[in-house]
Amino acid sequence: MLFAAPSAFAQGKLEARYEATLAGIPVGKGVWTIDISDDQFSASASGGTSGLLKTFAGGTGTGAAQGRVVNGSLVSTNYSATTTTSKRSEAIHIVMSGGNVKEYGIDPEPPANPDRLPITDVHRRGVFDPMTGSMLRVPGTADPVSADACRTGAAIFDGRMRYDLKLDFKRMETVRAEKGYHGPAVVCAIYFSPIAGYIPDRTVIKYLAAQRNMEIAFAPIAGTRILVPFRMVIPTPLGTAMLEATQFITQATPPRVAKTQ
Repeated sequence: MLFAAPSAFAQGKLEARYEATLAGIPVGKGVWTIDISDDQFSASASGGTSGLLKTFAGGTGTGAAQGRVVNGSLVSTNYSATTTTSKRSEAIHIVMSGGNVKEYGIDPEPPANPDRLPITDVHRRGVFDPMTGSMLRVPGTADPVSADACRTGAAIFDGRMRYDLKLDFKRMETVRAEKGYHGPAVVCAIYFSPIAGYIPDRTVIKYLAAQRNMEIAFAPIAGTRILVPFRMVIPTPLGTAMLEATQFITQATPPRVAKTQ
């Protein structure tokens, strides 16, 4: 799992902006904010197509996750996501407790497809939502930006699909945002394994499952042991797809001190 044994845990914030490119051509932009306090966390993201792609296939999306901080681990309680294009809009919500899905839905409900592998109760236990699952917690007291951060994996449920993500260490490097963070990042290979809720014959599923060259560079949220994606690279038949932070402003926030008489 991405979140391991309890350890000392602090508090911090992140304000990031990302640009998506395909074969070097800008195709989208997004923002991501994260706030981690002593006993709870929240994260929200929004983005949309840009440049030439917006002319042909304009779209926007949002995502949000909230939850509790329990012994240093991020435990999601709610996740939501929306996507809107010129042809359709869709909203997903997930309610969780202790890593188990208590309730979820998609509005409007997608049409049934007999080829889709069914989601069972087992698939909704011991999982992360996609946003919380992308925030890597590194246990221990050593520098969290290390090879150990990549020696993990997670079970993800996104409201439609249940899949596994496995990470492996690739290298260390230095990254620099146009605004904000300049420092070390750990680069992990990422492998996608679909489990349930998908249609096996879908080309994109087969392609992602076969990929061995996808990678994510993780950078730290100051004051915490949480790493989040700074850059993600996915080879595609149309060229390399990349999502990279242009702004990555992060700061530690002091813990609340109990008032004394």
